[in-house]
Amino acid sequence: MSTCVCFACPEQETVSVIETCGKFSHVAQPGCNFICCCCGSVVSGTLSLRVQQLDVRCETKTKVCGLIMDNVFVTMVISVQYQVRRDAVFDAYYKLTNSTTQISSYVFDEVRAAVPKLNLDDAYEMKDDIAKSIKDALAKSMEGYGYMIIHVLVNDIEPAHKVKEAMNEINAARRLRVAAAEKAEAEKLSVVKAAEAEAEAKYLQGQGIARQRQAIIGGLRDSVADFQNGITDISSKEVLQLMLVTQYFDTLRDVGANKHASTVFLNHAPGGVSDIAAQIRNSFLEAQAGAVGRAGPSK
Repeated sequence: MSTCVCFACPEQETVSVIETCGKFSHVAQPGCNFICCCCGSVVSGTLSLRVQQLDVRCETKTKVCGLIMDNVFVTMVISVQYQVRRDAVFDAYYKLTNSTTQISSYVFDEVRAAVPKLNLDDAYEMKDDIAKSIKDALAKSMEGYGYMIIHVLVNDIEPAHKVKEAMNEINAARRLRVAAAEKAEAEKLSVVKAAEAEAEAKYLQGQGIARQRQAIIGGLRDSVADFQNGITDISSKEVLQLMLVTQYFDTLRDVGANKHASTVFLNHAPGGVSDIAAQIRNSFLEAQAGAVGRAGPSK
């Protein structure tokens, strides 16, 4: 609507369109501008030269294929930042009745042409490409109307609630599958390491037992030799038998002195002691023969 005044005072970054007798006259810049009211000059309207933003909500559908996450409706929020060119105020004011409606129409057209070619995951990953295509289309179409497109942003892609729940379930199942595989691998490693440790422990234990038996045999041999040097009329067999029986009684004493000892049942008759001595002697002899066999023939 035209306003009949003698002065026009547009604000900073705002211009006024001056008409004379209904015809465009000139553009009044910010500040105080004199208007000849007597000649029919009036302020027809104003335009802001500031950067403006328009948020457009557009509903569209993703690509049709056999996947569960495709062929679904999504709502996209597109933010368009635009500005009137200073050298094209005439075109911006007279060529468009409603700039926001025009921009929204181009956004709808471009989004509904691009997104149906993509599945839902690609739509999330290619937000920048979608924004660039919208900006290129808007810049080309709005240039003739005196508008400059500065930025286009795809702020949000919002699928239906059930689709979002299905996406979360798929991601949760995928992560659980990876976690189960990692857990199984860790358990496998633990079992393998435990088996290796057990094998190494048994190997070292066997070496220790073998060395212990060799040391006992060597000690008994030295003791028999020392005993025979002192008493000449006794055989080595009798000396060994006496020492084994002595060691047997020492073992019984240690078992009885231990406060954590359990009950041990033994045949403690004289004949039983003799049998035990024979068994111990045979065990030592077998151990000594086995040690000699492992060492190989002496050179």
